[in-house]
Amino acid sequence: MKIPKADIMRHGIFLVGVLSATAMAYWPLTALLGSRLARDYHSLIPFIPIISIYLLYLKRKELLKGIGYSFLIGPAILIAGLAFFTACTTFGGSLNLNDNATVITASSLLVIWGTFIFAYGTKAFTSALFPLLFLVFMIPFPYEVMEWLITFLQKGSTEFANFLLWLSQVPYYREGFVFHTIGIDVEVAPECSGIRSGLALLITALLAGYLFLNSWWRRAILALCVIPITMLKNGIRITTLTLLSTYVDPRILQSPLHREGGIPFFILALLLMAPILYFLRKREEKVNHRE
Repeated sequence: MKIPKADIMRHGIFLVGVLSATAMAYWPLTALLGSRLARDYHSLIPFIPIISIYLLYLKRKELLKGIGYSFLIGPAILIAGLAFFTACTTFGGSLNLNDNATVITASSLLVIWGTFIFAYGTKAFTSALFPLLFLVFMIPFPYEVMEWLITFLQKGSTEFANFLLWLSQVPYYREGFVFHTIGIDVEVAPECSGIRSGLALLITALLAGYLFLNSWWRRAILALCVIPITMLKNGIRITTLTLLSTYVDPRILQSPLHREGGIPFFILALLLMAPILYFLRKREEKVNHRE
């Protein structure tokens, strides 16, 4: 199929915007992804644009309906992104590696969104709202926000583990984030907060809600369920490791099962999310059938 020259021009403008944004964010994100923080908290960033591109591809026919240039809103957002980028590179020398990547990546996304609106119009942007806003997950959490989230999940996971250990009738006592059992002390460290798997679960829930649910509030319910399920999943993992190290082998706490054994528990979290999605979808289908 032959592409009209007008559309080629639009695609070219958007491509230039994407390449410019990529150049802006490349070095800050590369430096961050090469640090220890990437392994613990930011390892999902490289997958986000791939998912967004695929979602845009699914919406391609709808996006091409009623497209038109936006000479006011698009350039305004584009200029705002360039202004934030300039300010950060000029005055952001005091920012740490994480926060510098946060500001510059956010600036690059403004450039992408502004260029998209300029080339295709606000109607197309509305049609592509989820795939384009999904790129927000490329932005690293500011350091202070990350610390708060880790502490929040750490506390919640510890409470779930405390409840599960109580149910198991294992003799133990607790001091803050530390569980003392027979000859073993197990600490729920910040690294055990599950922030990375929780973020992966949130991304999965948002994608599932976008693909299988229509109402925004049902999508919101599915996403909010990620919080208790992440904590419960971590609580089960902590309890399992505690029981195994107490009654099987204390070396389990230094084994790969402890350091790299999160995948089975992540699968468990997905299995816990599945009936929630099923229930929300069935309820939505029933309501639509009545209408």
